[in-house]
Amino acid sequence: MTAHNIPGPPELLSGLPDAMIDLQTDDGVAIVDGEWRYSDTMVEEIDFVAVGDDLGPSGEPNRTYTVQPHAQGTDYDDSEWRVLAPADTEKRLSTGQVCFNWYRIKVTIPEKVGEFSTTGATIVFEVAIDDYAEIWVNGEMPLVLGQTGGQVVAGFNTPNRVILTDNAKPGDTFQIAVFGINGPISASPRNYIWMRTASLDLYAADRARAAWDADLAIEKADDGLDAIVPEDAKLEQVATGFLFTEGPLWDVKGNFLLFSSPNTNVIYRWLPIGKVEVFRAKSGYNGADIGRYHQPGSNGLTFSPDGRLTICQHGNRRVLRVNPRGNTTVLADNYNGQRLNSPNDLVYRSDGTLYFTDPPFGLPGVFEDPAKETAFSGVYYVTEAGKVGLVTDELKGPNGLAFSPDEKYLYVGDWDMDHKAVMRYPVNEDGSTGQGDLFYDMTEADGDDAIDGIKVDVEGNVYVCGPGGLWILSPEGKHLGRLKLPEDPHNIAWGDADGKTLYICALTSVYRIRLNLKGIRPE
Repeated sequence: MTAHNIPGPPELLSGLPDAMIDLQTDDGVAIVDGEWRYSDTMVEEIDFVAVGDDLGPSGEPNRTYTVQPHAQGTDYDDSEWRVLAPADTEKRLSTGQVCFNWYRIKVTIPEKVGEFSTTGATIVFEVAIDDYAEIWVNGEMPLVLGQTGGQVVAGFNTPNRVILTDNAKPGDTFQIAVFGINGPISASPRNYIWMRTASLDLYAADRARAAWDADLAIEKADDGLDAIVPEDAKLEQVATGFLFTEGPLWDVKGNFLLFSSPNTNVIYRWLPIGKVEVFRAKSGYNGADIGRYHQPGSNGLTFSPDGRLTICQHGNRRVLRVNPRGNTTVLADNYNGQRLNSPNDLVYRSDGTLYFTDPPFGLPGVFEDPAKETAFSGVYYVTEAGKVGLVTDELKGPNGLAFSPDEKYLYVGDWDMDHKAVMRYPVNEDGSTGQGDLFYDMTEADGDDAIDGIKVDVEGNVYVCGPGGLWILSPEGKHLGRLKLPEDPHNIAWGDADGKTLYICALTSVYRIRLNLKGIRPE
């Protein structure tokens, strides 16, 4: 397999484009049938309210400020605005010092740019505003936690690069609104706003790649594997260069993958355009003695049924939920008054009951750590009322876990070199579980790893990160096959719009493979 240094460079599609349209020239603007429109802005004092107990705008009346006009929408009428010749975008504009402005242009994708056919191309709008810019495309500016660049401020005089489309068609139109900001705002600079560059960079479809082919060996143990793994199945590497990857989670609404880096205390976000960025720093620990820890960061990630990110934090030894306003709630940090070890992985039942595993793998001394309070490695459940109950204390290294499609059974993998087993527990209505039984034993299988992440598809097949690769088991516990990757897999998540792509965190890299069945995932 060819090695790729991903992420990097940090710029989006940083290579030489196949074609370019300079939007600061007459010829360039003519190619896209565009026209620059310009407006200064006004800062107005308005009535508002102070923050309330709900952390939202529900408090006492106050006064604050807004910027006029709000010109980001596609239906905004800019017909009375000043028309700028393309070269005039380089003029110093707005009122100076703390000031803002708008540039708007509507572009139409031509059939060709020179000899380059635009059909199927990826088209990137790049603009560098002196000093900062926010970019709206067709009235939208997606915002997600930790976002850097793209459609939000990228940095001081730093180009913003925004993908308009990854499958261009001649005649496509895009309304672009650029909000300029003079900065640094805190220092009130004695200058103005101007546009350093503005262009459309065009890349042929095969140039704008976010994945690279990786070696895959399919070991078929039963004909039932044919219904799951396509005959032409292909493994792709989408990110690499990490110390250790874990806890993948697909965000359906945001269309991106989150995953943990326990060793570096970070949650990353991978975007389908091939960009990796920090989503949450200090993801699992913020103590002064962090240098003692091998894996202080987050591990398992999931969404609650109402869409709130929930995190297993190794160093902080707790399960944390992030609420809609950004504040957090500790769901579990002890059992019967004794601190948890280092919560590892987690899954919600559809009624909001949370289940998680708690081996000591995140403690500096692991099983022998002097700060270890709980004598066993537990599997727990937490009801919506906050009750913490015990599923089992009989596993040495409980790790990945998942529900059967009907939620009647909870599968739990044991990270124990002497007991590489998947256990199955019947689940009661109140969240408690019955006595577990052995679902599948991999102890004698070849491969150095034990059992880590587990997921299930809509037909009830169980996918297990186990010794030597990714194991696929039938709902009855029959071994259907094993997928052997370039690196040992540690956790998995169902991704993409249809839920049929399996994303695999495997040591230093993240891989993906398209399968025939849809997986069960938090929607």
